[in-house]
Amino acid sequence: MPPRKPNMPKPSISSLLLFAAASAVLLLSTSVFFLLRNGRPLSPPPLPSLPGGINVYVSPLPRSLNYGLLNSYFSSPFPDSRLPSASSDPDWNRPVSPDLPPYPENPLIKQYSAEYWILGDLETPEGMRSDSFVKRVWDEVAADVVFVPFFATLSAEMQLRGKDTKDRFRKKDGNEDYARQRQVMDFLKGTERWRQSGGRDHVFVLTDPVAMWHVRDEISQSVLLVVDFGGWYKQDSKSSDGSSVEKIQHTQVSLLKDVIVPYTHLLPRLDLSQNQKRHNLLYFKGAKHRHRGGVVREKLWDMLVNVPGVVMEEGFPNATGKEQSIRGMRGSDFCLHPAGDTPTSCRLFDAIQSLCIPVVVSDNIELPFEGMLDYTEFSVFVSSADALTPNWLVNHLKSFSEGRKEKFRQGVTRVQSVFEYDSGHPGGIGPIPSDGAINYIWRKVSQKLPMIKEAITRDKRKPPGVTIPIRCQCT
Repeated sequence: MPPRKPNMPKPSISSLLLFAAASAVLLLSTSVFFLLRNGRPLSPPPLPSLPGGINVYVSPLPRSLNYGLLNSYFSSPFPDSRLPSASSDPDWNRPVSPDLPPYPENPLIKQYSAEYWILGDLETPEGMRSDSFVKRVWDEVAADVVFVPFFATLSAEMQLRGKDTKDRFRKKDGNEDYARQRQVMDFLKGTERWRQSGGRDHVFVLTDPVAMWHVRDEISQSVLLVVDFGGWYKQDSKSSDGSSVEKIQHTQVSLLKDVIVPYTHLLPRLDLSQNQKRHNLLYFKGAKHRHRGGVVREKLWDMLVNVPGVVMEEGFPNATGKEQSIRGMRGSDFCLHPAGDTPTSCRLFDAIQSLCIPVVVSDNIELPFEGMLDYTEFSVFVSSADALTPNWLVNHLKSFSEGRKEKFRQGVTRVQSVFEYDSGHPGGIGPIPSDGAINYIWRKVSQKLPMIKEAITRDKRKPPGVTIPIRCQCT
């Protein structure tokens, strides 16, 4: 009789589960290794979860203040006088659809197109808005906030583009932009919702620092979507180097109520799978001479212009300048982002779309979606004092290993979609990506709601004739 085989214990359910989990981890690790090795981008992280959404009522302003304004823009018989030549204005004599006109391609204006894409999402039929954080409501009583569909930046830019009109920008007489601002404010102040809230729950898109210039005091309590706080402080016009440590007195912009939004990028997106070897250490293209904080830029330029591996180009964002920027950013490890007239610019978002690691030298910068994003995962921040120390900046950037630069670039590719407005639909009317700029903006606005509602409630109990001074000092 053959010998009896010993009784082997049956594997327990827990051990089987442990084996399956270990196998899954091994498979996942191997997959990630090959993904990174093949240069394919990792999926971006999901949006931070927030309960529900936000109910938005769109104020019924006339079409002449938004899409109709685009029709007026494209019907102008003159090119933009600020561009080097008529041929460099991509919008001059450009045929467009009168029903759903596009936003201008003129780079001086296109960078401010947030107003166009945000309204387009709100105009999209409800059945196509499943990925939108916003629910449009048709009764203002049911709304959390009121969106003001005025293309304020386009209105200002139309006033600035002509030779005979930009000199009148700061004046009210003969200023078509001011007339439109006045029309908007007269309409809003005549609504019951404005009278109840004082405008605190009204949302304005003001991506150009000069948008709504003449009525800023009237909207100082509203929610302002701005690209930064540059140009909003009186101190800005007096400070030459941005080094003042005085407490800024302001009553118009605040991180407590306002939202920093991205510029629209002007350069096309580069996927990680398309990335090639980069031969330059650092790249910058833009104007050397700027005002206010731009003094630091001028000094940096003089320090870096002749350094090997550093490319400093002065140029205008026309077609030729765009091609130069594409080559420069895609061929460099780092892209310099110094302060200029304002603390930030669309250059930062062009760098991100080009997988060029941003090097931010702007001490007073405010950035979009902080708290949702950690910029230190994909950007390098340098103080102006360190940057202006001879040889410090170049040596610092050279100290980053290839592995560290690759980790930064992985971080960049994860956030490229976050700074994208363009939904790819005419008029911006159509489904939007769930991880795009528009949803991030509205999630930021939703975070302000408790304070907005508290401010409105506090305001109700004030006796007639009593004013409460605005004391907001936040950083």
